[in-house]
Amino acid sequence: MNYLSICFVSFVFLLIFSFLFIFLSIFFVLNGYIIFIEWEILTLNTSSILMTILLDWMSLVFMGFVLLISSMVILYSDYYMEGDDNMNRFVWLVLLFVLSMMFLIISPNMISILLGWDGLGLVSYCLVIYYQNFKSGNAGMLTALSNRVGDVFLLLVISWMLNYGSWNYVFYLDFCSMDFYMMVILFMVVMAAMTKSAQIPFSSWLPAAMAAPTPVSALVHSSTLVTAGVYLLIRFSVSFNDYICSFLLFISGLTMFMSGLGANFEFDLKKIIALSTLSQLGLMMSILSLGYTDLAFFHLLMHALFSALLFMCAGVFIHCMSDCQDIRFMGNLSFQLPFTSSCLMVSNFSLCGFPFLAGFYSKDLMLEMMSMGYLNFFGYILFYLSTGLTVCYSFRLFYYVMYGEFNLNSFYFMGEDNKIIIISMFSLVVMIIFGGSLFSWILFPVPELIILPLFLKLMVVFVSLVGGIIGFELSKLGTGSNLISMSFMFVVGFFGNMWFMPYIFTYGICYYPLILGYNSFSIFDCGWNEYFGGQGLFYILMFMSKLNQLWQYNNLSMFMMLFVVWFILFFSMYF
Repeated sequence: MNYLSICFVSFVFLLIFSFLFIFLSIFFVLNGYIIFIEWEILTLNTSSILMTILLDWMSLVFMGFVLLISSMVILYSDYYMEGDDNMNRFVWLVLLFVLSMMFLIISPNMISILLGWDGLGLVSYCLVIYYQNFKSGNAGMLTALSNRVGDVFLLLVISWMLNYGSWNYVFYLDFCSMDFYMMVILFMVVMAAMTKSAQIPFSSWLPAAMAAPTPVSALVHSSTLVTAGVYLLIRFSVSFNDYICSFLLFISGLTMFMSGLGANFEFDLKKIIALSTLSQLGLMMSILSLGYTDLAFFHLLMHALFSALLFMCAGVFIHCMSDCQDIRFMGNLSFQLPFTSSCLMVSNFSLCGFPFLAGFYSKDLMLEMMSMGYLNFFGYILFYLSTGLTVCYSFRLFYYVMYGEFNLNSFYFMGEDNKIIIISMFSLVVMIIFGGSLFSWILFPVPELIILPLFLKLMVVFVSLVGGIIGFELSKLGTGSNLISMSFMFVVGFFGNMWFMPYIFTYGICYYPLILGYNSFSIFDCGWNEYFGGQGLFYILMFMSKLNQLWQYNNLSMFMMLFVVWFILFFSMYF
C-alpha cells in the first residue's frame, strides 16, 4: 500500500471526519442541540440569498455515515482501479460527489440544496461514463436526463418560493398543509425526490447506472445519489397531508414490489444488487408515507452499510472472474474466495433482516409498526410480498454464486490476499454486526410498545422462510432449451425488464415524438409549406420578374402591341 497515494490520503481524511461527525451526532441527539449558521450573500426584492447550514443530529449522523462509506470505497478503489491511467481523476470525481452530498445534507435553503442536487447529477454522469464506451454513454445520458426532471421540479420550487420571501423551507413547514400553493410546492418536492430515488416511473436509470465502476456503484447506490430523494422527503415529511402520503405509499409500494420481482429474473450480479437497492428505497419511502420518519431514516443508515458491502463483494467477484458479471458463469466461489463470500453472506443476511444484524433492527421494526398501524389490505400485501421476494432473490444469488457447481469461469480467479480489500470490507462487516443495535439504542432510547397477535408476529418469519425456499428452487433451474420460462417468454420478459419501463420511458417517450417530427418535417416543411412558402414565393417572384423584364425590352413588337391596346381603349371610350 502506497501511504502517499491520493487514495490513502483521501481515506484518512474522510475517516477522521466521519468519526468526528458520528460522535458529534451522538452528542447532539443526547442533548437535543440544533445549530443554524447563516451567511447573507445577496438581497433581491426582499428575498435574501443565504448560505445556510443546519447542523442537527440527523444531518451529522448522515454525514458521518456518508464519509465513513466514502472512505472505505476510496480505499477499496486503490485495489479495484489499480493500473487505471486516470486514477487521480477518478478519486477527485468521487470526492466532488461526496462534497455535493454534503451540500445537500446540511442545507435547509433551496438554492444551496440545488447546488448539491445538481452537483450529484453532473458528477454521477461523469462517473457513469467513466469507461467511455457506447453502453456507458447511453447509461450516463439516461441517468443525467432522468435526474434532470427532478432538477426542473426543484427550480420550479425555487421560483414559486420567491412569492413567500425566503428560500429557507424550515420557515414554511408548519403551515404547508394549510395553503394550497404550498401544497403545490410539496408535490413538486415529492416528484423531485421520486426522480432521484428512482421510483416508478423513473426507475429505469438505476440499473442502467451499473455501467459505472463498481466502487462508484458502492457509493452511489448506498448512501449518496439514490438516498438524496429520501433524505429530502424526510426533511419535508412534517408537512405531508393524507393525499401526498397516499400517493407516495402507492408509488413506493409498487416500486418495492416491481424491483423485488425483477431481481428474481435477473442474471447480472450488479443489477441484482441495484434492484435490491431500489426495493429498499421503496420500503423507506413507504414507511415514511405512513408517518414513521425516524424509522425511515434509521433504515436509510443501515441500508447504506450493507448495500455498500454488497457492491464491494460483487466487485471482488467480478475482478476475480475475468470481469464476468453473469451469475450463471459463477459457482462454488465460497471455496475459492472464502473471506469475500463471508462478507457477502453477512450483508445478504442483513438485507433479509436476519436477527441481530443491522437490517433486522430496522426492517423488523418497520414491518411490525406497519402491522400495528392503519393500512389497507393492498399495501399490507405489497409489504409482505416484497419482504418475501427480498429473501427469495438473496437465496437465489447465494446458491448461484457460492454454492452450486463449478461453472465456466469458476476456475479463472485471482486470490483475495490483498490487505486493502480485507481492511475496507471487514470494517463494514463490523459496522453491520454492531451498528444496528448501537444506533437503535441511540436513536430510539424509549422502547416502542408493539402489541400484535401471534400469527402477525410470526408473519415475517413465515414469509421469509417461504421466500428462501422459493429462491432455493429457482436456483436449481439451469440453462437449456427445456426451461419453463421459455414457454412464458412474455411474462418472464415483462417481470424481468422492470415492467418494460426501460423501453416505455426511454425509447417509448422518444419514438412517437420523433415519428411525429419526421412526418411534420417531410409533409409540411418539405411538402406543402415548401410549395406555398419559400419555393412557391420564389417561383411567383421569378415569374413576375421575367414578365416585368419582358415589358422593358425596347423592341418594335412591344411598342406595336401597346399602341394597339391604347388605340382600342381610346376608341372604346367614344363609341
